[in-house]
Amino acid sequence: MPLFRDRGLRPGIDIFVGYSPERIDPGNRAYTLENTPKVVSGLTVDCMEVVIAFYASFVERLVPVSNLRTAEITKLFENIFRIVNIALANEFQMICDGFGIDVWEVIEACSTKPFGFMPFYPGPGMGGHCVPVDPFYLAYKSREKNVPTEFIELAGRINASMPKYVIGRVTKLLNAYQKSLNSARIGLLGVAYKRNTSDVRESPAIRLVELMMEEGALVSYHDPHVTQLEAGGKRMRSQRLTAEYLGALDCAVVITDHDQIDWTLVLQYSPMVLDTRNVLGRLSPSRPRSARLVEPLP
Repeated sequence: MPLFRDRGLRPGIDIFVGYSPERIDPGNRAYTLENTPKVVSGLTVDCMEVVIAFYASFVERLVPVSNLRTAEITKLFENIFRIVNIALANEFQMICDGFGIDVWEVIEACSTKPFGFMPFYPGPGMGGHCVPVDPFYLAYKSREKNVPTEFIELAGRINASMPKYVIGRVTKLLNAYQKSLNSARIGLLGVAYKRNTSDVRESPAIRLVELMMEEGALVSYHDPHVTQLEAGGKRMRSQRLTAEYLGALDCAVVITDHDQIDWTLVLQYSPMVLDTRNVLGRLSPSRPRSARLVEPLP
C-alpha cells in the first residue's frame, strides 16, 4: 500500500484496511444483511481483527478468508456461477422450444431430485449492476495473463441474445394471428431487472424496447415499481394496468414477475400473452391462456 506508506501510515498500526464483498439480494425478505453469511478479509492480521469486530456487531455469521484478493474473487465466482447456469437454462429453453417441450415442466420435474441438481430458470435476459458486468471484467483481466475464460464469455453471449430471442417469439406469436410486429401494440409487464424491485440497471426490458421500436412496434409498459423508463431514446411512463389497457394491446409480454401486478387481470383481458417468467403458468397451470414462451395462445 504505497499510498498509505507515502503518508507515513502503516497498515495494521495507523490505518486498518479490510474488504468484504457485497452479498445483497434485492427483494429477498428471507435473507437480509444480518442473516446472510459475510465474507471478510483484512490486509494484515490486526486489520482482520478490526473488520471482524465491526461486522460481528450486526452480521450473524462471518466467513474470514486469507486476503483481500480472495475475498474479491469469491464475489466474482458467485456471479459467474449464476450467469453460467442461467445461460444453460436459457439455451435449454431454446432446445425445448425446438422440440415443443415445456421447459418449465422439465425444470420442475428435475427439481424433485434431492441431490446433484439446483434449479435455474430461463428468462428474457440478465440485468443488475453486478452479474451482467463484473464477470466480464474478470475475463478482460484474465486475458492479460493469457488465461482463457471461455465459459464466462459463452454464457455472456447466450444471455445477451435472449432479448432478440424473445422478439422472435413475439413475432411468431403475432404471425400466428396474421399480425406483424410492425405497428403492433406491445405492452411489457414489468421492466425492472428483478422482481419486487425498482432497479432497471442493465434490465433486458431496455434492450427489448429498443429492438421492438426498431421494428416499428408501439411499445408501452406497466411496472408498479418503475414510474418512468429511458429506453430507445425516449422517456416512457408506466401505464395503469386496467382492462382497457390490456384489451387494447396486440400482445402483452411478461418481463418481470412482480407480486404487485394483478396477473389474474392479465389472464382475463390480454388478447395474447408471452410469458418469459412462467408467472401465469404458476398462477393457473391448466389454463391455455397462461401462455409460456413456448406456447402460442389459442
